[in-house]
Order: sequence, then structure tokens, then C-alpha cells
Amino acid sequence: MEDKDIWVLKFRECEASIKLITEIERIFIETGERVDLWEIKKAIYYAKKYHGSQVRQSGEPYYHHTVEVAYMIAKYRFTTEVLITSILHDTLEDTKLTFDMIYALFGEIVAKQVQDLTRIKINGIKITAAETLLLSHAKKDIVAIKLCDRLHNMRTIGAKSPEKARKIAIETLLYFVPFAAFLAMRDVEKELTDICHRLLKKTTKPNAKSLLQIGIFK
Repeated sequence: MEDKDIWVLKFRECEASIKLITEIERIFIETGERVDLWEIKKAIYYAKKYHGSQVRQSGEPYYHHTVEVAYMIAKYRFTTEVLITSILHDTLEDTKLTFDMIYALFGEIVAKQVQDLTRIKINGIKITAAETLLLSHAKKDIVAIKLCDRLHNMRTIGAKSPEKARKIAIETLLYFVPFAAFLAMRDVEKELTDICHRLLKKTTKPNAKSLLQIGIFK
């Protein structure tokens, strides 16, 4: 791994980083709460470096998604460690950044939180996002990050096939929405519910009983 301080010379602002830093400054002005902007910028640098040219199905650079999750989580969990974890949350699963590297760069708390957010494999099969959520149910910071991650994914769900989108919407209503309610993340709860209901109405075949029609969700 390169010299830990070389990132300072290589860091470049981008639309995603400017949006996050502006939000952090707004929260500081409003509440007086502080986070370590230096460390957050370092996390953005390493997310961009290791996600590299990866793009999402929506076509946006992958690191945009992770920084957007940090932007969303700032409203609910405004700490340096949680913001950094949000930015790096997919690196163990999708890049060559390792647990030991994250530990060396950002410390034990962040490394373990990123590990908690990584979908493990059982008998060679990667567990679902819902299973990861349930495994972390007692860790509120991890659950909050997963909820914001899911919300950003749902905002760009149009890149998925209708069948896949419908499956994700049902999973979201069954698992993610109740956790959002439990953590009093009201805006996340409402937006997830609204997006899922719109998707289910759009993808339900005529004369087929849906979750909406049988009254489970209203």
C-alpha cells in the first residue's frame, strides 16, 4: 500500500464530494457538531481509488453511490466513523481494499464496521441484503447505513428488470421499512414505502393478488 499520506497530494474534489462536504458544513452551522473532514476526504480518496472505473447499472461511477450514502446518513448518524464507514461500505466486497488496509488507514472501529456491512458467503453462496440486515440488527449504526444504502439503491431501481425490482421492493417492505420505523428514520421510512408501493402497483399483473391488494401493506 502506498504511503498513507500521499492521498493529500492526489485528492481531487468531485461533484459527490462537494455535495457531502457542503452538507457536513451545513450540519455544523446548524448544530455545532463536528466531524473530521480530513479523514472523510481521505475516505473519499480511497473509495475513488479502489472502486476505480466500476460503474453501477444506472451508469454512474460506483463511488458516487457510496458518497451519496454518507450524505444521507449524515442526517441521522453524524460521526466521523459512521461517515467513513458509509463511504467505504462496499470496498471489502467489491474491491481489493482489505480489512487490514482499512484498519491501518482508519482504525479498528471503521474496519470492523465495514466488515459488518460486507455480505458474507455461507457454503459458497452470498447471503442476501436482508440477511445481512438481520445479522446486524443490534448494531444501530450498521443498520442505519444499510437503510440509507437501500434507499439510494431504490432511487435508482429503474436500472433493474421489472421482476428483479418487484422482488427487491417486497424485500424492502418486509425488512427495511420496519427497521427504519424502529430507528425513527422517518424520511427514510416514508420514501422507501412510497417507492415500493409505486413499484408494486406498476409491476403487478392484472388480476394477480399483490401485497397491496391483500392488505398487508397500505
